[in-house]
Amino acid sequence: METKPRYSRVSDIIDLMTFILSKVQGVTITEIMERYNVSRRTAERMRDSLLNIFPDFEELDYVQDDCKHWGFTNRAYSKLVSFNPDEIANLEQIKEILNNSKSLKTLDKTIEKLKALIEKHHTSMEDEIEMLLHTEGFAIRQKPNYNIDINTLTIIREAIQNSNIITGIYHDKKRELKPLGVIYGEKTYLVAKEDAKGSEIYNYILHKLKDVKITEQKFDRENFDLEEHSKKSFGVYQGEIMDVKLLFSPNVAEDIICYNFHPTQKIVPQEDGSVFVNFQASGPLEIIWHLFKWGKDVKILAPEKLKETYREYINSIDLS
Repeated sequence: METKPRYSRVSDIIDLMTFILSKVQGVTITEIMERYNVSRRTAERMRDSLLNIFPDFEELDYVQDDCKHWGFTNRAYSKLVSFNPDEIANLEQIKEILNNSKSLKTLDKTIEKLKALIEKHHTSMEDEIEMLLHTEGFAIRQKPNYNIDINTLTIIREAIQNSNIITGIYHDKKRELKPLGVIYGEKTYLVAKEDAKGSEIYNYILHKLKDVKITEQKFDRENFDLEEHSKKSFGVYQGEIMDVKLLFSPNVAEDIICYNFHPTQKIVPQEDGSVFVNFQASGPLEIIWHLFKWGKDVKILAPEKLKETYREYINSIDLS
C-alpha cells in the first residue's frame, strides 16, 4: 500500500505550488523552510505532498549548483493559480503611495492584465473590489512627485541584470556608472560605483540621471548584496555606522513597540513604561529628521555625535 505524506495542510500546499511556479529554477528545501518558517522535516513533507499529487513535479536536473532544486516541468499547472478581490484591491491601494507617475501607469496596466486573466472576473468581483476600496484608505500624505522615465528604469534594470556599465548625465556631468541596484524610498536611488570617484559605492537620485545608455562593457559585481548594503543606512544615506540608543517616554510606548526603525533594531520595554531602542546605522541627518516627529517624547542617549547634530539643526532654524 502506498504511504501518503503526513503533511496535509491544503492551504500551505496550494501556496507552495504557487511559490514554486513563480521560480524558474524551482526551489530548494532550505527555501521552503525559510518561506514557511518550518523545520527541514516539515519542508520535506510539504515537498513530498506535491510529489504525491503532481506527476510533473520533480527534481530539476538543469540547475547547476550544489543544491537540489524541485519544480514543475509542466507549466499548465499555472492555470490553477487564481486571484481574489482582496489581492486586486491591495494592488489598487498601492497606487495611493506611489511617487512616480510612470510607475503608476505601469501598475495600472499590471492590474488590468491580472483582471483579464481571471476567467470568472464578473460584476460581483468588481463590486467586492470597489467595496474594499471604499472601506479602506490612506491618510493624506505630503509627498514629492518625481517623474522617472520608464525607459531609463528599463535600461538600468537590464544593465543590473547583465552587469553592463551605463553612461548618463548627472549634475551636468557625463558619468560612467556600474549599476548595482535600485532603492525606493521618498526618492528613488540608483546604487552604483563610479571608477572616476574611486572604489566606494554611491547613491544617485534617479530622476536627476538623464540620457541613460547601456554599453557593451561588463563589470564585476564582486558579490554585492543590495539588502546588506541597505541595512547599513537609515533610509538611503551611507557613511559612518553609529550605535544609536534612544529612550521613548511612556506616552508613546504602545506605538514604539510596534514601530520599525531599522533592520538591526532592538526594542526593550522598561519597568517605568518607557521604551529603549537600539540600532546601528549611518545617516545622522535623516535619523534626526525622523526623530522630530516624536518631539519631547524621545531622548537621544547615544552617540554624542547624533546629539550634537540634533542641537545644531535646531539652533539653525530661523523662526523670525
